[in-house]
Amino acid sequence: MQHLKDLLERAFPDAEELDVIDRTGGGDHFQVVVASPALDGLALVEQHRRVYEALATPLADGTIHELRIKTRGST
Repeated sequence: MQHLKDLLERAFPDAEELDVIDRTGGGDHFQVVVASPALDGLALVEQHRRVYEALATPLADGTIHELRIKTRGST
């Protein structure tokens, strides 16, 4: 889980909120929350695309089986 958070922190270094939650305790179903000025003005689908890009490797190798994403620009 910390590895996922590290990837997101690298992708969103200015994040005001960044959280990774293991939804089931099994280590492969996650919810991520990202609030960052880098997401300001972007459509929701584009915000989510940026999160998917940051997590591309663990998504591709099966580390992440299911991912729920909550994003927003700066507060």
